[in-house]
Amino acid sequence: MTVHSHLKEFYGLPAFTFPGADDKSPRATSLPAPEAVAWRIAVDAYESEEQWEDAFARFLAAVDTQQVRALIIGAWSDVYDTSPDSVIAALVAARDRLPALRGLFLADIVGEECEISWIVQGDVSPLLGAFPALEEFGVRGGNQLVFPAVRHEQLRTLTVETGGMPVEAVRGIAGSDLPALLTLDLWLGTSEYGGDADVADLEPFFAGTRLPGLIRLGLRNSEIQDGICTALASAPVVARLQYLDLSMGVLTDDGATALLSGQPLTHLKTLDLHHNYLSTAVRTRLLETLEPAGVLVDVDQDDAEAEEEEDGTVWRFVAVGE
Repeated sequence: MTVHSHLKEFYGLPAFTFPGADDKSPRATSLPAPEAVAWRIAVDAYESEEQWEDAFARFLAAVDTQQVRALIIGAWSDVYDTSPDSVIAALVAARDRLPALRGLFLADIVGEECEISWIVQGDVSPLLGAFPALEEFGVRGGNQLVFPAVRHEQLRTLTVETGGMPVEAVRGIAGSDLPALLTLDLWLGTSEYGGDADVADLEPFFAGTRLPGLIRLGLRNSEIQDGICTALASAPVVARLQYLDLSMGVLTDDGATALLSGQPLTHLKTLDLHHNYLSTAVRTRLLETLEPAGVLVDVDQDDAEAEEEEDGTVWRFVAVGE
């Protein structure tokens, strides 16, 4: 499976795509109020007639950016072999023109533009350094993703969507000090697409000491989902979570049983396990154990289907890989 649609909203605002190069001078009267939308700025991913930096320059000229609250960065030229370094540099250079910016998403790119694991990324930390008031940050694509340990005082939501997240990026996020963070959502992916972290690399998330305010944790789209569930069964962070998302991965009865056999989960508001490889008996046990306590549990198998070879080898797949 791939990512099929662009973001429809971000930072609580509806997404609006800034007009393309064929509309050289969009009139202010034809545009929404600067603070009313999350502005999506993108060019064609293949053979674009305009570079992303030029589209951004047109945006800066046409919109009162002093009031802009959220930006969605779509495709830049040749995203399959070009990093967003120049895109990031343009955003950093414009930081004084974006004093109200609170939400930023890098690489809102769908499969028909570039598959998630083909998107070439880079070092995204300059964006966090340039915008210290940022409250929500998201990035899509793990190929060459660099995310060193940072400290950010205001960030409340961090989302990293990949078909395979490099272990050094996982460790960088795990080593970051994010005292205001409420929501952490990581798509860890598979080793086939560069997701080489193991359960031990996630230990700082399980401890939660650098994330004192965390109430939503997503560790999903992973081929090590059973190991993650086993670790979470006794992880200190679970006791203060309200929302736990372990969906989209290769979750089997072993992981779900370990999770249920550990510390109580009845304090949760939601437990999301959709796209899984659970038996009917284990799905039933999850529902009968948690739903009476008021936990909203999603155990929908979704489109998770195992494939078995003639020799008995069973193949299971994450929801978003390529």
